[in-house]
Amino acid sequence: MASLADIAAQIGGHVVGDASLEIKRVAPIDEAREGDLTFIANPKYVAELETTQASAVIAAPGVESDRVALIVSDNPYLAFARAVEFLHVSRPASLGVMDGAHVHPEATLGEGVTIHPGCVVSAGARVGNGTILHPGVILYSDVEVGENCLLHANVIVREGCRLGDRVIVQPGAVIGSDGFGYAPDGGRYVKIPQVGIVEIGDDVEIGAASCIDRAALGVTRIGRGTKIDNLVQVGHNVVIGEDTILVSQVGIAGSTTIGNHCTFGGQGAAAGHLHIGNNVTIAARGAAAGNIPDGQVMSGAPAMPHKDWLKASMVFPRLPDIRREMQQLRKKVAQLEKQLEENQDP
Repeated sequence: MASLADIAAQIGGHVVGDASLEIKRVAPIDEAREGDLTFIANPKYVAELETTQASAVIAAPGVESDRVALIVSDNPYLAFARAVEFLHVSRPASLGVMDGAHVHPEATLGEGVTIHPGCVVSAGARVGNGTILHPGVILYSDVEVGENCLLHANVIVREGCRLGDRVIVQPGAVIGSDGFGYAPDGGRYVKIPQVGIVEIGDDVEIGAASCIDRAALGVTRIGRGTKIDNLVQVGHNVVIGEDTILVSQVGIAGSTTIGNHCTFGGQGAAAGHLHIGNNVTIAARGAAAGNIPDGQVMSGAPAMPHKDWLKASMVFPRLPDIRREMQQLRKKVAQLEKQLEENQDP
């Protein structure tokens, strides 16, 4: 529990109304009750201020209410995230190496770590201060995991891969699996050994069941602050910049470079050996088949500028009618040509 004034100070807003109100939790605007804090990030929900039972609401400048106290913030959604963290998230106390975990004598553990039963920390692995490994996490040899990381159940980090500080990996993700590399010999495919590594920057989050392939040679790299959703595939030798978002079921083929502050919508993709610039957005199910310069918004497969795709998408439902009209026009043109030929005969 905290006062509204304390919460506002933590999330960077200011109170309009009773700053002494005691807040217990953050809740959705339609489910909130007395003692709850909620938020409005979308203007279409402003009317909910007349019916919500919340004690206080985080809202943008210009929003007013006589019913509830407000925390005014220029970015209500960001303020909401900080409020949830302040009220609901507390770092658990260190539990050390628990019974049932296997830590190799040649592994190095920092201070304040928690290693749950079923974990395997192999020879040469290093785990930073305050990091938590949940049940079933496996660190192969010579893995480096930074400070205050959180690896959830059944995460696998293969040999030599490196994770920065404050990295979060959701259950079942695999970091450093073999890249998909084979050389045809005329009849069969010969596996190309994948002897590189993966480097994950600070403050990266990797979603459940996502796979980041190790480089064939060199490094597959995920830049600082990048967020990867569930079920994402990142191929070998891919380089992703900082603060980029890959939404669920995105696939990035090998050796492609993606810049900073990019967004790939759900089921978006990029072919291999491409260069995607900074501040590029690929809409859901968009597929980059060629290089894309900075600052573009692309849609479709193959991806095209979003405005062009909107125009094209308006035509798609009419294609059967357009085809039928074209066939009719061809018949009429053929008839006219035949009549002209007949009229020209002596």
